[in-house]
Amino acid sequence: MAGEALLFPGQGSHADGMDAPHRGSPLFERGLELLGFDPFEDLAAGTRTQQPALFLCSVAAWDEAGRPDAAAAAGHSLGEYAALVAAGALQFDDAVRLVDARAAAMDRAARRTPGGMVAMLGGDQGAVLALAARLDLVVANDNAPGQLVLSGPLGAVDEAAALARDETDTRARVLDVGGAFHSVLMRPAAADLDAALAETPVAPPRFPVYSNGSAAPFVDVRRELAENLLRPVRWRETLLALRAAGVERFVELGPGAVLTGLVKRTLRVVPA
Repeated sequence: MAGEALLFPGQGSHADGMDAPHRGSPLFERGLELLGFDPFEDLAAGTRTQQPALFLCSVAAWDEAGRPDAAAAAGHSLGEYAALVAAGALQFDDAVRLVDARAAAMDRAARRTPGGMVAMLGGDQGAVLALAARLDLVVANDNAPGQLVLSGPLGAVDEAAALARDETDTRARVLDVGGAFHSVLMRPAAADLDAALAETPVAPPRFPVYSNGSAAPFVDVRRELAENLLRPVRWRETLLALRAAGVERFVELGPGAVLTGLVKRTLRVVPA
């Protein structure tokens, strides 16, 4: 493999007004029609609206860029769905319904068992992992060198944030998310998503799409998408795997530039 990889952001990259460049485009308007509501009217509602909104913007950006092919693609958590559309593994209409079901399932699971996430920036990774184990937290995201995100019950998340500086020499930032994503607290959501996936056609991708759970190309899209709700996002490893496979350029499609920053931090290169 050589050439370019398409990258699609996940929840957290949303911003007010991100829909403005795409309003009126046929694909974007089709997505709103399929949803049956406008998620951009209430992004403050959290997971339930942010996920479909971000998905629509990411796929619209890809569509408006001329639907480029690539050597590979990857998406950060929710971004996997846009990456699979870009590769032709999921049809757009099916993916809209699937993302809507995923958002609803994760929102229900979070309301049933409240949890949270905390970013641990810099410091001693071994100490961060030891603190996580002591507090019964799990690594939800391995985003880049010196950037781990922990996930679990709210009390433990708050305690990790309070102890971070003294015990791990990290800067802690509690994330504004609706639940303990990529942890066992999402098990009900994974079951609901699995049911939705069973009804969703999946085609062979035109190019490899890297899975968050394995940091390798998807093998069983339905199974892995459901399992990835419970497994960590291995983004640092995914970028390293793409580089090892010969990818030389990384293009982020969607709101913000979070993934562009993670590419620079992990690979010390400037994305295309």
